[in-house]
Amino acid sequence: MLADSLRDTAFCDVLNRELVCALGCTEPIAVAYAAALASQTLGCEPDHMDVACSGNIIKNVKSVTVPNSGGMHGIEAAAVLGAVGGDAKSALEVLESVNDEDRARVSELLADAGYCDVSLVEGVPNLYIKVTATAGGHTAVVEITDHHTNVTCHTLDGIPVCGKSAGECAACAERVVAERAADNADTPMSIESIIDFIEDGDIEDARAAVERQIELNGAISAEGLAHAWGAEVGRTLLGARADDVACRARARAAAGSDARMNGCALPVAIVCGSGNQGITCALPVMEYAEYLRCDHDRLVRAVMLSDLIAVHIKSYIGALSAFCGAICAACGAGAAITWLCGGTREQIGATVSNTLGDVGGIVCDGAKASCAAKISAAVDAAILGHDMAMQGRGFRAGEGLIQDTVEQTIASMGYVGRVGMKDTDVEILNIMIGKTRVC
Repeated sequence: MLADSLRDTAFCDVLNRELVCALGCTEPIAVAYAAALASQTLGCEPDHMDVACSGNIIKNVKSVTVPNSGGMHGIEAAAVLGAVGGDAKSALEVLESVNDEDRARVSELLADAGYCDVSLVEGVPNLYIKVTATAGGHTAVVEITDHHTNVTCHTLDGIPVCGKSAGECAACAERVVAERAADNADTPMSIESIIDFIEDGDIEDARAAVERQIELNGAISAEGLAHAWGAEVGRTLLGARADDVACRARARAAAGSDARMNGCALPVAIVCGSGNQGITCALPVMEYAEYLRCDHDRLVRAVMLSDLIAVHIKSYIGALSAFCGAICAACGAGAAITWLCGGTREQIGATVSNTLGDVGGIVCDGAKASCAAKISAAVDAAILGHDMAMQGRGFRAGEGLIQDTVEQTIASMGYVGRVGMKDTDVEILNIMIGKTRVC
């Protein structure tokens, strides 16, 4: 019983830590958050800003619409909007307070080509942002590493704002990482342990977070279906085959991304640091739960199952990579659909393996309108994986990256995403920024 209690606490902690509310794509929002914190530290609007980012941040911010910006794109827009009108206390909802006056001021500042300089930094973590803002002879520096709100450096004129030395701050960050690793070692995550928690565990400490995910992510999906956002992938799917539950599941997930990637100012609950993954984990499961007439508690448990499996798979890959994270989320959604349909543990695992064996190689070429289409393709593969598993069919060990067990398959695919696709990530970025010409 003590072991079950520790497991339940650990998994509820994971859900509460993951299911953070964010307004817009999390990479431009993280840039805006860092800039807002730098501006707050200066106590005034900066005279000049330098924004240094990892390649993955540049890739994911380049084409996506910054929320509450009036249609602006890119790192400069995100940083200047955060500095001028952002509220750093709101973290990943930093741009919620932006108004028309702020947008007009940002347009003025962006007209000055030298106001905000952006540079690529190599040899840093995949998620890395450093904002240096100056005003009145003072300099504020905010650095974010590994996680979207993980501030690893925060100084004014070289003096740490927190009152600790740089070494103390680094030691504190290392201690937090070590503590989290120890927690994970005490309660190792696996498909089996996640199902144990969902079926028999005490989920109450995380219920509110998941119910908020269902509410918020359902609302942005409804917005994406009601109005013309982006490429209208969700509306296209629903218009083609509205009588098919599998197509509706794809449509609802894609529609949330349609709206989110194209500037919709509705918040979402993120998973694995991504709103698109939070949407993908929830919406297909919600559609199937409605179709199957499941009660609310079963829906909540199913979404928890989806979220935790996504986190489990993504943990092998890391925060940002050339591996499309929607695949991890779709694996979770497919597994949860199998669980809702009364599938066995073997069938749940087979759903995950089948999905990875199908679409495990989709690349991430940045946040943009086509993310909705990738979500649709990932969910389609997950539903096929579910249908195959329920009929006792699946891909065999030794075929590509499929291994003897689902855990081994997850690990093999994770290795490819984390290690094998490093060069792919670099080349995608080089093409996007014009460094490599292919035609």
